[in-house]
Amino acid sequence: MAEPLVSLCNIRKEFAGVVALDDVSVTINKGQVCCLAGENGSGKSTLIKVLSGMYRPEHGTIEVDGHVYESFTPADAIRSGFQFIYQDFSLLPNLSVAENIAFGELVASGGFLYSVQRARTIAQRALSRINFHVDVDAPAGELTLAERQLVAIAAALAKDARLIVMDEATTALSRKEVEQLLAIIEDLRSQGVSTLFVSHKLDEVVSISDHTIVLRNGTKVADRPAEGMNRAELINAMTGKDVAMNHVSEPISADAPIALEVSHVSRPHCFSDVSFQLHEGEILGVTGLLGSGRDTLALALFGLLPITEGTISIYGERVSIRNPRDAMKHGIGYVPADRLTEGLFLDHSIASNVAIRTIKQIRNAIGLVTRGAIVRTGQDWVDRLHIKTPNVANPVSGLSGGNQQRVVLAKWLSGKPRILILNGPTVGVDIKSKSEILDQLREFAADGMAVIVISDDIPELLDVSNRIMLMRSGSIAAIRERKDITESNLNELLVEQ
Repeated sequence: MAEPLVSLCNIRKEFAGVVALDDVSVTINKGQVCCLAGENGSGKSTLIKVLSGMYRPEHGTIEVDGHVYESFTPADAIRSGFQFIYQDFSLLPNLSVAENIAFGELVASGGFLYSVQRARTIAQRALSRINFHVDVDAPAGELTLAERQLVAIAAALAKDARLIVMDEATTALSRKEVEQLLAIIEDLRSQGVSTLFVSHKLDEVVSISDHTIVLRNGTKVADRPAEGMNRAELINAMTGKDVAMNHVSEPISADAPIALEVSHVSRPHCFSDVSFQLHEGEILGVTGLLGSGRDTLALALFGLLPITEGTISIYGERVSIRNPRDAMKHGIGYVPADRLTEGLFLDHSIASNVAIRTIKQIRNAIGLVTRGAIVRTGQDWVDRLHIKTPNVANPVSGLSGGNQQRVVLAKWLSGKPRILILNGPTVGVDIKSKSEILDQLREFAADGMAVIVISDDIPELLDVSNRIMLMRSGSIAAIRERKDITESNLNELLVEQ
């Protein structure tokens, strides 16, 4: 019989009278992989913060190893062996890998002197548990996203973690890196380490979990073994309705104008001899594994990594794109993969984030930009993209992931681009918001915009694209009409060598 590690019993949490969790009870067993699913605003983050001791609930208890806590603090969580890995991984970029991993244990030991060798030993021992090899003296800030993810897991294991909570741990990882992470979770399960896995990627939820818990509007609506629970059932539990994600787009007419033509473009160590066309009104999906060249190609088209060979033409006119200014001048917009650090000014208002691309257009007769003009521009796009906020003057940091992504979209759409490139447009977005964002992309394309969507979310690409382009080792491996390819076909192409 499964042995409980931690039980949250009848938890109720309120914020200024608004109920975030209502009588929620959850049990995680020793060595269990438990998935916590739900839309943005469902109460997932609040539940995690109650478990971490950051939030004290108005009602309910937490029981660990049979001991009941009326008040559970962060110190209690640490002593219980609970470790939390958030989307930003909480690493110190200026410290080495070894220092990041060993930091907690060295502080807990109470010593006054720092030992480089001891830090290395602690780090190497933790890294060996997940079979990850990295230079422990390298600064954490120089690692790739996937490497930082693994270092964060190793840091948790160095603190003798019994439960690792991974909040959207795969948000920025490629398909291959996700598979590696899921294999590590399986290995941790065999070592008796429990995992609470929070993700919007439903295929991962279904494939890795022993048990699935679904929250909706602060209440628990599902709590059952993962076996036998399919994607459709999970979507229904999360949203309270069926959300279709099986749209098949028709090919674009051969007579449609060619908005973008890329001919034999190359950049050393990034991509080589890439050629394709993008038609007006078309959505071209682009995918590939890590290092395939898909991300660097997008950066090249926006002028962040200029091409060294080949040509780029927009509506038949050959153009030179040496920097983002050139790209924007020719009507190209780019929604980056990391909206938090590259796409938004988090401390600024929603209206300011939206209006930043149209400053020249909203100036008054004497060349000044008034607060009223900024607010009107922001409100217009908030209404058009259904961004949920009571006030456009609120900071964008207070929005959910789906609404933040809509603000990034609004920023670029306000500049009226002819070609829009989106890298991971629904990363970290719940299923309902994802469906709405994809519908909006279809509307933009129907209005004549040419769209490139880069993603490793295969169901998403199949749902939104007219054609799909697969990249491998810096080159185009295949281009297929959507109607001629299935999910299994595309997955097979992805893993081919």
